[in-house]
Amino acid sequence: MLIGCPKEIKPQEFRVGLTPNAAQEAINNGHQVIIETGAGAGAGFEDAAYTATGAQIVDTAAEIFARAEMVVKVKEPQAVERKQLREGQILFTYLHLAPDPAQTRDLLDSGVTAIAYETVTDRAGGLPLLAPMSEVAGRLAPQAGSWALQKANGGRGVLMGGVPGVRPANVVIIGGGVVGTAAARVAVGMGANVTILDRSIPRLSYLDDVFHGRLTTQYSDAAAIAELIPRADMVIGAVLIPGAAAPKLITRDQLASMQPGAVLVDVAIDQGGCFETSRATTHAEPIYEIDGVLHYCVANMPGAVARTSTQGLGNATMPFMLAIANKGWRQACADDPHLLAGLNTHAGHLTYYEVGKALELDVLSPEMALKI
Repeated sequence: MLIGCPKEIKPQEFRVGLTPNAAQEAINNGHQVIIETGAGAGAGFEDAAYTATGAQIVDTAAEIFARAEMVVKVKEPQAVERKQLREGQILFTYLHLAPDPAQTRDLLDSGVTAIAYETVTDRAGGLPLLAPMSEVAGRLAPQAGSWALQKANGGRGVLMGGVPGVRPANVVIIGGGVVGTAAARVAVGMGANVTILDRSIPRLSYLDDVFHGRLTTQYSDAAAIAELIPRADMVIGAVLIPGAAAPKLITRDQLASMQPGAVLVDVAIDQGGCFETSRATTHAEPIYEIDGVLHYCVANMPGAVARTSTQGLGNATMPFMLAIANKGWRQACADDPHLLAGLNTHAGHLTYYEVGKALELDVLSPEMALKI
């Protein structure tokens, strides 16, 4: 199979879909690899690192999209990229379709077979291709929020760990999954007073155990959130419904109850955000203010630490990429129901239920899509 990897063009996205190690593994398995020149530079991988594996460097993304049987990326294809996709081609990347009707329509119109990293599952019920970036985003969230809390950046001027005689910052984390746990680890390490909310009692028990009482766990409901946010210096939104639009857990009206200069960090922004006032931002302009409350809603947070993120993502995606290349997408998905869960579009059909529910579109079951 001819595997292609273009340079990411989303603003301030420095990751790359294929590491040199992944390219080497693909070539060792008998496949051809083409890489757009400069695609890996933002993550510290120069063209020479790819040519050393036997990969071919090409001048333009257009050549990648024209030649490749499978296109491997990091972020969802941008409008100019979507116009170059075609039926019979495989797209393997993050998609986050539920809050993005324009992208969904373009993928359906193209006929491309799109497999989304974020909906591939595992035997434990986890999301193995989302988890490494969730870890990164979770660990970045308190760092980004603490920067926003600085007075010069518009925040309350509160130090995360306080000082002797002065209380630390109150940090509320909504969601105790991979993102929330990673965020809690860093926030606790910075000395903040952390409360983490989740709807799973077993998960709350687990968090209470692993943090040895260094944070407060609380069952997540509307009343609990309303009680906690007036005292919060920072709220980190870390909720996830796989493949679906994120629920809105803090409304515009509730901002009035928060302290001026408090910070909302919305890690769920890829799925539409979990605060009513969230809108996607970039690393160039990461913060905006509504009703005195700062919002940090960067849609590709892991892109800020591109080398770590690229290596972590590449380790997770490589076995699935090789399975698709070695067997073809149909056989690979037929053999692995967890990979089949990643199928979002095929031959003009939407194949993921939660996206169809969010966008009010008809859905063909992925099992039926295998037969088309």
